[in-house]
Amino acid sequence: MSSPLNTDQQSLLNSLASTLSPTQAIWVSGYTAGLAGIGASSAPVAAASTSQNITVLYGTESGNCEMLAEKVSKAAKKQGHKAKLVNMAETTVKDLTSASTLLVIISTWGDGEPPETAEAFYNELMSAGVDFSGVDFSVCALGDTSYEKFCQTGKDIDVQLEKLGAKRLVDREDCDVDFDDSFDKWHKAVTAKISSSATPATLAAPTLEAAPAVEYNKKNPFPSEILDNVLLSGACSAKETIHVEFSLEGSGFNYEPGDVLCVIPQNADDTVSNILSLANITASEAVEIKNIGKTTFGDALKNHLDITSVSKRVATNIQTLTGSAELAELIEGKAEMTFKDWCYGREIIDLIEFAKLPETVSAQQLVDCLRALPPRLYSIASSPKAHPDEVHLTVAAVRYNTYDKDRKGVASTYLADDAKVGTKVNVYLHKNKNFRLPESGDTPIIMVGPGTGVAPFRAFIEERAETEAKGLSWLFFGDQKYNEDFLYQLELQDHLKEKALSRLDVAFSRDQPEKVYVQHKMLENAAELYKWLEDGAHFYVCGDASRMAKDVNDALLEIISTQGNKSKEEAEQYLAALKKAKRYQRDVY
Repeated sequence: MSSPLNTDQQSLLNSLASTLSPTQAIWVSGYTAGLAGIGASSAPVAAASTSQNITVLYGTESGNCEMLAEKVSKAAKKQGHKAKLVNMAETTVKDLTSASTLLVIISTWGDGEPPETAEAFYNELMSAGVDFSGVDFSVCALGDTSYEKFCQTGKDIDVQLEKLGAKRLVDREDCDVDFDDSFDKWHKAVTAKISSSATPATLAAPTLEAAPAVEYNKKNPFPSEILDNVLLSGACSAKETIHVEFSLEGSGFNYEPGDVLCVIPQNADDTVSNILSLANITASEAVEIKNIGKTTFGDALKNHLDITSVSKRVATNIQTLTGSAELAELIEGKAEMTFKDWCYGREIIDLIEFAKLPETVSAQQLVDCLRALPPRLYSIASSPKAHPDEVHLTVAAVRYNTYDKDRKGVASTYLADDAKVGTKVNVYLHKNKNFRLPESGDTPIIMVGPGTGVAPFRAFIEERAETEAKGLSWLFFGDQKYNEDFLYQLELQDHLKEKALSRLDVAFSRDQPEKVYVQHKMLENAAELYKWLEDGAHFYVCGDASRMAKDVNDALLEIISTQGNKSKEEAEQYLAALKKAKRYQRDVY
């Protein structure tokens, strides 16, 4: 019988068939039988008949690793494996030694540190002496190449598991902030390796499902209309803090207080112009970008490439392109200044100036040196119950000068300068299951959010006001000056009057000779704060990770120790128990 397929269909089928393993080919055979309605409920489809116990272990800060782990677990189950999803925060190292296959997905936070929820597991693993000799494993590490210790946590776990006797199934994959392609590569390699060791069995052929409606997500962001954009800080403030309202009408997005809005920014026109001028390349020159396709050099710089953040990977690419001996010495640590110190306060344009681009450099060569422009994640500052079909953000516009150049935060100034009312900004939602209000509205909550860290707590308070929750709520807010930087002052005072907010303590650091911060206000109210904890309160922190969050954590430990009459070790155990019970949650950056 001659083929009923047209030329294009036959070409596509031949192309697909050449990439399939025997197991995959049998599955496709059953699938196509199902499409034709031939034995749709009983057509055989290949699946793994081995009873492998696959443990998908994840450690996450913002939720990306959990999302990817769920994807891996679901895919493994569809292949017929016994897959178990495990959070590092809820297991021990010894519990994992019985797994036949261990797939680890872990992010790196701060200066090469594990996510907070995974810290206890990570420390246990690094000092463990257990035997993993019966375990096959692979690690997918998430990180950011703009940090010196890129994917360090994943690298540490990968090395340690091998030291403990585990057998590497597939090499570790290190993923940058634009992790989709790297993750898919790792996932496919792991899947192929597991499938190759399985023997065929049969499952029912898949049933047809209706094509889904348009879904907006990271790969297909929603063009959200700006409804409002107002300056929150006073005219004499040293800061520029804005409140931005986005329309979600038609997006299909549903979010909860504690979730995150991801903004796809555009690079500023003057930043783009500076790169074009320095490279001496016209904006109209044609280039091609992975996953984007053909476009112009100007469009690539404006909408698709990170043209500010300096990383060792980008620097190495630029060095290879230019052959700069000075840059090579800097990267290799042979210069007087370390690479990390040199990068502080500098951007891509400084790197290009330092390396001295050759006159013959093409737009495509420069494009190939740079990484994709990453989205920026902002804590949502609104309750969907209080603002249906809307989402609000609280954003501090970053502007500064270093090395005689004016600098600006890519996303923050994009929102401050270009996101005018009526314009559209591409966004998508990101769930943050690690930052949630208690299930019961009767549970007391303590919130510490200085500066823009107040954003999710505005959402928390609005949510409790809308649901008429009875639980007590206490907010510690701080900034520089009372008259200039008291964000959402009138709203918070109204919530106090209406009892949606039970207590508000503020710290304005520049209103008196000695600086007063939120942790000082916590210590001033140590007895009451500890009583709230003993009464079951949940404790939340949002804001700067490098200083504020650490200072608040230290103050909390001191309060637990002094008010609870506990030793340092006992106070740390008390705090660890709060974290394990999800009564101590942080959204820090």
